[in-house]
Amino acid sequence: MTENVPDRVAIKPGQRVQIVLKQDQRSGKRTEGIVKDILTKSPNHPHGIKVRLESGAVGRVKAIMDRASGP
Repeated sequence: MTENVPDRVAIKPGQRVQIVLKQDQRSGKRTEGIVKDILTKSPNHPHGIKVRLESGAVGRVKAIMDRASGP
């Protein structure tokens, strides 16, 4: 069973995303925040790209809340 998670190219610092923290993997509880750093080096990962939020929380991206806002 593979999840439909965003690839690394879709994730940019400053974006609002939903992540699942390591301790919340069983429950699937999501935490929302702003991406500070992208930690996964590969272009994709079956469980989501690992990021650090501005809050310091580290988890895997499950959804991007806001797409790049342009004109």
